[in-house]
Amino acid sequence: MSYGKVVRDELRVPTRDLRHAIPQVYAGYKELHDSALGAGVLDAKTKELIALAIAVGKECDGCIAAHAHAAVQHGASPEEAAEAIGVTFLMNGGPATVYGARAFAAFQEFYGQRVTPADGAPVS
Repeated sequence: MSYGKVVRDELRVPTRDLRHAIPQVYAGYKELHDSALGAGVLDAKTKELIALAIAVGKECDGCIAAHAHAAVQHGASPEEAAEAIGVTFLMNGGPATVYGARAFAAFQEFYGQRVTPADGAPVS
């Protein structure tokens, strides 16, 4: 079962439709997103791992897919993702064990599909 690409694909059309209906809201959200997740004292990878952990706590499959993918893009390892997800068990209890597994599956899916910036070839 896929918790990464399939979720993103399922949400693509309805998200686009809503974005077209309320473009100012999405523009404001994008500005907030970019400001919150841009590199600062914390690097972008750390912020994406935090966002992934929060997505688990919020039980949001779309958020999990988005932040698992972004964490991979920013260089997070499976061990880092697993440790960040593990913190949600403490903070969110039993439901985190379900959504944490989904988040780790999504992360692993995107991690397996990553490409190296130098040559664009998939990394195995």
